[in-house]
Amino acid sequence: MSSLFGTMSVALQSLLTQQGALEVTANNLANVNTPGYSREAPIFEESPPTLVGNTEVGTGATLASVESVRDNILNLRIDQETSQQSSLSSYVDSMNQVQALFNETQGTGLQTDLSNFFNSFQSLSTDPTDSSLQQSVIIAGQDLAQAFSQTSQNLSTIQQGLDQSVVQTVQQVNQLTSQIASLNQQIQQITNSGQNAGGLVDEQDQALTNLSNLIDISVITANNGTVSVTTSNGSLLVSGDVTSNLTTQINSTTGMHDVYDNGTDITSTISGGQLQGLISARDNSIPSAMSSLDNLAAGLISAVNTQQTAGYDANGNPGVDFFTPFTPTTPGSNAGAAATMSVALTNPDQVAASGTGSTGDNSNAIALANLQNATMVAGQTAGNYYSNLIDQVGNDVSNATSQQEAVSLVLQQLTNQQSAVSGVSLDEEATNLVMYQRAYEASARVISVVDELTSDTIDMFTPS
Repeated sequence: MSSLFGTMSVALQSLLTQQGALEVTANNLANVNTPGYSREAPIFEESPPTLVGNTEVGTGATLASVESVRDNILNLRIDQETSQQSSLSSYVDSMNQVQALFNETQGTGLQTDLSNFFNSFQSLSTDPTDSSLQQSVIIAGQDLAQAFSQTSQNLSTIQQGLDQSVVQTVQQVNQLTSQIASLNQQIQQITNSGQNAGGLVDEQDQALTNLSNLIDISVITANNGTVSVTTSNGSLLVSGDVTSNLTTQINSTTGMHDVYDNGTDITSTISGGQLQGLISARDNSIPSAMSSLDNLAAGLISAVNTQQTAGYDANGNPGVDFFTPFTPTTPGSNAGAAATMSVALTNPDQVAASGTGSTGDNSNAIALANLQNATMVAGQTAGNYYSNLIDQVGNDVSNATSQQEAVSLVLQQLTNQQSAVSGVSLDEEATNLVMYQRAYEASARVISVVDELTSDTIDMFTPS
């Protein structure tokens, strides 16, 4: 190699090496706006030197490989925060639907109907024999019962919608795990052949991020670029090119779909992603709101019926139940009280305004009106209990929203760090472009000089 031809060979190899580096730079520039793209870096290696006499002489450099620049630990942190943000986001979106049912300022709550109901008894007390006021009491009761029933039905509809979203999300999880398994297979094949699988690894990273958006995941990356994926609690999702699909089954007790992994119910162990937010709203917050609504309805039915039956109607007969009595299907539970609430009275004369049975007496109408300030549910008035229900829903949404905003800030910081590591910098690539161009030109100049020297040498030994 210690010759002009050896020098020519080194320069030629350098040309090819710099050309490869230029191609890498051009590819980075072309993908500057490609979502999920990780910039590539040419890896140069010195060629093995050759021994000339007692001296080692360099033989140039080669483009050993092209590697995508990424920080796997940072990517894992982003996936974790993405999972948490998605969980909070889906929970807030779900509970915003619930909160809209109790928006008193928009006229979609029970407060107005509660007030109108008790006020109707107050109005009746001014003239207990007025049939129009008696009819107003029944209408107010029907409006209140309808409001309870409609609110309960709306909560159930929201819960059913979330349940369907759970099923659809599980299907999306399975689609992504299948995609990741397929990418694992392709990455392994390309890596084993000694080629660069950077593009496929970018697809893999994007698929993992999308998966973390749906469910909490834990990822282990092998040396060949393939990944194994489990949930945070260890349920296997992907191992090499094999997937373990999640399934859903209806819970006979709740009527909702539970999530299963190989026959094991993992619903309660899902701790992140859209799936967790949906499940939390469906199985915890909405049932809590429904339970409070049922307790309020049951307490109201009992209190009003007790006071109604303590009085006398317009015909002097003992009062009968105002609302259809609620009979629990399960001891100790008021489930269904709101949904089935209805007025039992069919005739205005049946309103028991009198406390003595004498015509014109209004004492029981006043007592019924005063129930508005009486404790009837968990030691609270109906109004206070309902206000606490609204506050609880509002606090749940507010707290989750605050957490969501905090997680979003952390996620944005991590994303910025990822962009600094893996993103394409136009300034940096422009600098590299000039550097590789100069090296290419210098190598070309070496070839030109060697060519001239070779030509001169040949001329020296050529007879004139």
